Amino acid sequence: MNVRTALSIALFAATLPAVAAEAPNLSDDPRVTDAIHAWQEWVEYQAAIDRVPAVSIAVVHDQDLLAAGGFGLADPAADRPATADTLYSICSISKLFTSVGVMRERDAGRLRLDDPVAEHLDWFDIQDIHPNDEPITIRGLLTHSAGLPRESDYPYWTAEDYPFPTHDRIVERLAEQKTLYPASRVFQYSNLGLTLAGEIVAAVSGEPFGEYMRSHILDPLEMTSTFPEIPRDVPRDRLAVGHTALGRDGSRDPVPLFDIAGIAPAAGFVSSAVDLAKFAAWQSRLLDEGGETVLRASTLREMHRVHWVDPDWETTWGLGFAVSREGDRTFVTHGGGCPGYYTHFRYQPDARLAVIALSNAIGTETGLYTLRGFDFVGPAVAAALEDPDDLPERDPALDAYVGVYGSIWGQTAIVRWQDGLAEVDLDSRDPKESLAPLRKSGEHTFVRVREDDESIPGETFLFEIGEDGVATRYLRHSNWVNRIR
Repeated sequence: MNVRTALSIALFAATLPAVAAEAPNLSDDPRVTDAIHAWQEWVEYQAAIDRVPAVSIAVVHDQDLLAAGGFGLADPAADRPATADTLYSICSISKLFTSVGVMRERDAGRLRLDDPVAEHLDWFDIQDIHPNDEPITIRGLLTHSAGLPRESDYPYWTAEDYPFPTHDRIVERLAEQKTLYPASRVFQYSNLGLTLAGEIVAAVSGEPFGEYMRSHILDPLEMTSTFPEIPRDVPRDRLAVGHTALGRDGSRDPVPLFDIAGIAPAAGFVSSAVDLAKFAAWQSRLLDEGGETVLRASTLREMHRVHWVDPDWETTWGLGFAVSREGDRTFVTHGGGCPGYYTHFRYQPDARLAVIALSNAIGTETGLYTLRGFDFVGPAVAAALEDPDDLPERDPALDAYVGVYGSIWGQTAIVRWQDGLAEVDLDSRDPKESLAPLRKSGEHTFVRVREDDESIPGETFLFEIGEDGVATRYLRHSNWVNRIR
């Protein structure tokens, strides 16, 4: 296992549109920076134990990129570290851009969502084995309810060279394929469906798919590090090298770079954490300011609403976006998985907050990473916005205790939290739930603050300090936990 590089939490305000003068500077609010630090320590550890070579992340609120960075190695063979600007195949997050293209053409009056697909693609001749049901429509493509098979009929996920079909081969094989379900009956995620959506964008606009995406979506959003057709135009010296799923021996092997060919609208985009933060910032800007930039604001809201509810009442989908409810939060999201990469984009429209996680390994739990990012950062941002002047007192001496510690039971992080410290269990699947606030009670001594009754002190944490004035370990329940870094 290569030595991992620490996550660089960096502020990139210049890469996004300027924040309004009256808005509080969340990037300097210790409640927000402490939450981000606690979360990234957990992500770094989870990625490390899963042997993920590299992860890049970004957190953006409205137009303010709160943090972005990377850890691990984008290319282990070349010892090239991951950064916020490292490029990854974002896989099925590509579908969001394709869906935006469809809705842009809808706004322009060149298509309607309830148009049959065959109205715009004269070669769409799949064998419909449910001819008496509803027609296969563009809306069905965007909500994955068209009844189509999941894939074009080629083994591009299994062969070692990943032979993604060209446009011509997709068209050629389509006549031999059959629908899987009746249209508008059940949810069936379909790469074929979103590939067809991209073909419709090209057909009605009269422009090649990649050129359309660049001219009408990526360039207006200043997404200069996003490329719609891997490997075309992608700078290889910035691209993370993909890796296989985790083997039983704990190893991952490099995956050869693939040519996405005709499946580009479904899975062909390459981007960075910072560029996807721009995509989130555009959505917040459009929702706040209205008007029309790439899309009408009303159209973006339409995409964020639930348009499909499966008969199981659990699967809900917007137009392109997955829409889900977690407690009292509504998220619009999309994940991605393809040869060598797992990625996730999570946005909460009413909070104007997004968390992005990109990795160069199959099976990485990027969706969990982004969800836990919201668990930590969401409440901190809300508190900072509600009362920007109610800042916790900061004692610089507490920095001596901050770090990552380990024992036979795993690793913990001691982080700054409110006006004191907190211990975070890095092994936990729910690290915010595991967080234990600590209150100073004596020299190098803290007690856990109990959630059920703060007046009753919890267990004692006694820190041992080295000659350099930095804690080397702490004693808890009569056992030592040693500093790792």
